[in-house]
Order: sequence, then C-alpha cells, then structure tokens
Amino acid sequence: MKRKLIIAIDGPSGAGKSTLSQLLARRLDYININTGAMYRAVALAASRAGIASDDCQALEALCRCIRIEFHRDNGVERVWLDGEDVSEAIRTPQMSLLTSAVAACAEVRQAMVGLQRQMGAQGGVVLEGRDIGSVVFPQAEVKFYLEASAEARGKRRYDELTANGLEVDLQQTIDEVKARDSADSAREHAPLLRPEDAVGIDSTTMSIEEVLTQMLAVIEQRINDGQEA
Repeated sequence: MKRKLIIAIDGPSGAGKSTLSQLLARRLDYININTGAMYRAVALAASRAGIASDDCQALEALCRCIRIEFHRDNGVERVWLDGEDVSEAIRTPQMSLLTSAVAACAEVRQAMVGLQRQMGAQGGVVLEGRDIGSVVFPQAEVKFYLEASAEARGKRRYDELTANGLEVDLQQTIDEVKARDSADSAREHAPLLRPEDAVGIDSTTMSIEEVLTQMLAVIEQRINDGQEA
C-alpha cells in the first residue's frame, strides 16, 4: 500500500494553486484543503458582521463562532460558511484585498493554522496556501512553490471573473494582483515565503496539464523513495 503524504503547495495569488491542488487530490484520492478559501471565508464573515479588518480581537472571536467546510459537488470543490455555499462570494476582487488584511492578524492565523493542522494530521492531503510548507506543515513530505508573472496571473484571474459573469478591467485586475503580492510579502505574521526545500515551478508559459504532469512525477518519486527507505 502506498503511504499517504502531506503535500504542500505555496505561491502567490493566481499561480494556479487551487486548480492544481484539486486535480492532484482527485488523481491521488487525497483530501484537498484550500487554506486560502478559509481566510477568504473569515474575511467574508467579518465584512458581513461589520468587523474592521484590523480589529484582531473581534476577528479572533469571530473565528471561534463560524463553521468552515469543504464539499465536493460533481467533482468541484465548494466552500461553505455556516451552512451557506460561498464559493463565488469569496472570490470577488474586493474580498481578495480584504483577505490579505484579515490574514495579517496573528490571532486569525493562529486559529486557522490550528484547524488546518487538525485536518491534515493523518496525511493523504493536499494543502494550498501561502505558508503551508513554511509554517503549517514544515514537515510535509512534498512541497511545491508555484509562481508566474503578475501579468499572467492577472489575466487568469480576469478570465475566471469574467467567466463567472463579473465585469472587470484587465489592467485593474493585474494591478490588484500586484497589490496582493506586496501585501502578502510585507505582512508581519507569516508572510509569503518560498520554503528552501520546495520544488519551484514557474507556470507563466505552461499549461495546467504540463504543471500537473511535473508535480505527479515528483510525488511518485517521493513515494517510491519512502518505500525503499
């Protein structure tokens, strides 16, 4: 029997983490944990409750009251907040910027990291975010760092939003990606970092299928190495 690994996927917004983590989880029959969606759900709950993004004490209390769940619907991962499917609501440009501010609160990160560790403790999981391999699961057997140019990531985000019926401007979307990069890299608590032992993949000119093939090859090698040890 092949051993179940903890697979960490880190990288900036729009690098393809969500899509690839879902594809990997399906291919390996693993559980997919979208940590970024968890922070987005907290940001959405805070916005609805009228809690300021810098009111860390109130945000900490909020984290204790809400329920975040992941469900697979016809092969697609859906995010639920307190019994409501918020998969689209958490993906607006406004929510993207608010999420970075909310995630800067150490209290919020502590609450979410604890939940993520509980979810992934037994292995057989694919977790994606911005500090999985460096903070949440530094002991993960496989770590990837996905990146792409801001222009490529902004175009992907633009295509995603317009496909969902939202009217957005391409250049504004690219600028928002750059702003998110700056906020994520500069925040005091758990900034965006590339783990030293992560396998780096630049997907600027690569298709999803090409990246997936490369990632599966790395994972298969790690599984085989573990069986031979």
